[in-house]
Parts: sequence; C-alpha cells; structure tokens
Amino acid sequence: MNKCPITYKDCGTLKYSQEGLRSLSPLLSELDDFPFTAREQRSEAAARAVKMSIQGVQPKLSVILKIKQHSFQIADKGGTYIIKPQSDVYEQLPENEDLTMKLAKICGLDVPVHGMVYCKDGSLSYFIKRFDRYGKSKKYPQEDFAQLTGNTRETKYNWSMEKLIPVIAQHCTFPAIENIRLFNLVLFCFLTGNEDMHLKNFSLITRRIKTELTPAYDLLNTTIAIKNAQEEIALPIRGKRRKLTRPDLIQYFGRERLHLNDKIIGRILESFKEKRQAVDSLIQNSFLTAEMKQKYLELVEQRYKRI
Repeated sequence: MNKCPITYKDCGTLKYSQEGLRSLSPLLSELDDFPFTAREQRSEAAARAVKMSIQGVQPKLSVILKIKQHSFQIADKGGTYIIKPQSDVYEQLPENEDLTMKLAKICGLDVPVHGMVYCKDGSLSYFIKRFDRYGKSKKYPQEDFAQLTGNTRETKYNWSMEKLIPVIAQHCTFPAIENIRLFNLVLFCFLTGNEDMHLKNFSLITRRIKTELTPAYDLLNTTIAIKNAQEEIALPIRGKRRKLTRPDLIQYFGRERLHLNDKIIGRILESFKEKRQAVDSLIQNSFLTAEMKQKYLELVEQRYKRI
C-alpha cells in the first residue's frame, strides 16, 4: 500500500491521496510526476538563479501548478509554488523539511500549503505554496529581517534574537501578538534541531493594512542533516549559540525580553507537551529512513527534557 507524500496517509495503489490533491486545488484529481530528475532540477535551479528572487543555499525552482495538465511546471516569473529537489550533499532534505513543517503545523504554527511530489527519477522533491502571491500575479509586500536591518546574505548570522524584538515593535501592527508568535517559533526550532534560522528565515508581510510575521518557512532539522553540528541556534540568545538552557529560553528570552507573562508562557509550554505523542507518531510515519527517524526522535527527546 502506498503512502501519500502530501498527507502521509495510505492511498492504496495511487501515488497521492484525494485529500492531498485537494489541498493543492479542489479541482485537482491527479498529479503527474515532476518531469525532471533531482540532478536536472539542481541544474535548472542553477541556470535560473540570476532570474529568480528565491535564491538560497538549497536549490529552488519557481513553479506553477497547472490544473488541466495536472502537473507542476517551471516558471521564471509569476510562480506560485517553490520546489526543492534532493541535495547532492545532504541526505533527505525534502523529507526532512516536509516533516518539520508538518510538525510545526501540529504544534500550532502557521505554515503554508506544502508537501512532496514524485519526480521523473522516482525521487521526492519538496514543494511549498508562496504566501506572498494572490490573484493573478499580485504580490503582498514582504521583507525578510536581513532587508529590514540592512544586512545581506553574507551578514545574515551577524545579529541576535534579542535584536529582532525592536524590529517587530517598529514595523508590526500588533507587536505583542507577534512576540508570542516569535517565542513559539524559537521554541519549536530549538525542539526540532533547527540551528540555521538566520535573518533571511524571518520575514514580515503586509496584508489588508496589517503587518505581521509571515507563515513559517525553511523549517528543517539541520542538526541531523549535517554531521557534527556544533550550534543549536543561528542567532544567539544571551550571547549563546549552544548549550541553551530553560532559563535562557523561558526566563530571559520569553519573560524579560519578549515581556510575555507567566500565563502565556505556561500555555505555550503546555501545548508543546500535549503535542509530544503526536510529534513522535508523525516522525515515525514520515518518509525519512529508519536511521534518520531515530536521530530525529532522539534529538526531540533530548530537547524536550531541556525545557
């Protein structure tokens, strides 16, 4: 029996469940393989990098979902989805990112439509719907925190989590609400081993005259993806990128810097604890190899004990 790479649910002899296809469009009844191998996707991404606005460390392709052709098609302009192929350096990045994004959703974070698609060579690529696009080629104003703070790709690690707070206060419509969302995101990244949340992985978006944090994106357990990870967080808290403690995360960052009260913090921590069993079950049901699943489970176990 097959398992849907969009929902992780059994789909019989089909490649995708109907629920998974409907999450892309209620009109989509089937989805063809993406007509490129992983290697071809990396080559296409490199060739198009100068034309696209979604450059980064991982190869990315801008695509459009063509309902009538029931397929994703590459689009240099006006793409409504992003596709990331398998890496030739790191193992199972699409499976890792898709799982981590699904874990974020379970834990109450706002995430875009996402999943995985089968490719011409049988590999899986990760896709995510662009949350900055609407209508026909219309775009919401969006800026990442590197842009907002005058940093670049070269200096995106030269900041701290504390210094994100005044940026939120300056630009967001309801800073107190966004502080709660930031706290949630930081705790989630700590629990899931994401030590690469640099300035370009945090963004603000303006929709209907409201400026707020974007849905979460680029969530990945980098600790199990790279060998011998030395840090636990990209932007330091209290000057620390490793050996973070509960006082660092909760007392210092949550209470003192974000000014969250005990009731809010307690509710957030309790919510993470309540989701623990669901987190483990989803990891077990993911498309990661048995070895990678075990590494993910062990890391989550260790991190939960520290908060």
